[in-house]
Amino acid sequence: MVARPFGSLALGMLVLAAAGSTACTSDVRAGPDVQTREVEYLQGTTTLKGFVAWDANREGRRPGVLVVHEWWGHNEHARNAARRLAEAGYVGMALDMYGDGKATTHPDSAQAFMNAATQDLAVLSARFTAARDELTKDPNVDPERIAAIGYCFGGAVVLAQARAGADLDAVVSFHGALIPGPVDSGVVRARVLVLTGADDPMVPAEAVETFRGEMIAAGAGPLVEIISYPGAKHSFTNPRADSVGMPGLAYDAGVDRESWDAMLRLFREVFP
Repeated sequence: MVARPFGSLALGMLVLAAAGSTACTSDVRAGPDVQTREVEYLQGTTTLKGFVAWDANREGRRPGVLVVHEWWGHNEHARNAARRLAEAGYVGMALDMYGDGKATTHPDSAQAFMNAATQDLAVLSARFTAARDELTKDPNVDPERIAAIGYCFGGAVVLAQARAGADLDAVVSFHGALIPGPVDSGVVRARVLVLTGADDPMVPAEAVETFRGEMIAAGAGPLVEIISYPGAKHSFTNPRADSVGMPGLAYDAGVDRESWDAMLRLFREVFP
């Protein structure tokens, strides 16, 4: 399984009022003021490190969204996703599946980190749950409205949570691994969005169709949407993808934007 980094976008600011007019500016919410903080939490005796982002200009509790990193670990790719989620009106939390916030830029190290993390799938799931528990304690988060997104390795993680019937409203996989496996009928509760590259050699069309068939067989077909982007390869959201030197990886700015917008559309449906 391969992973890819993530692209960062500049913070957008909302226009407060029409030019030359001040009469209604008091009725318009200020643009996002994204604040962040580091958090530490535990899974058993393992210290995990998270990164939480929220809009300080937004009042009240709002949905929380967990961000599961690529095989590279807890890096700026995941943190930038948390920031972008905060801009969009959610509380984003980039979590840690490796422990101690480990991250790397070398494929060999990434493979070793991922292999170690996936040796015990029960521990992997427990680390996700620990992050979810941490996010629901945040004073800005509505604990009844939680989603999760993931990239590559992280996409496989969030899809596994959906297959297991985790208490999530939605999960979104960006160029995530589609690992085949049985899904018990009626277990899937979350809305599921799979965003994949049609030319991704690591997630071939057969894997996509196998996943689709498994979800339909489990009665989860109406909950699942799959978008396959023509020409997109693995790591299409990661501006660093082309510099890694791995065949089949390529950043695609257009698909990066389109896939993010598809995620936001789903969240607007799930969290009206």
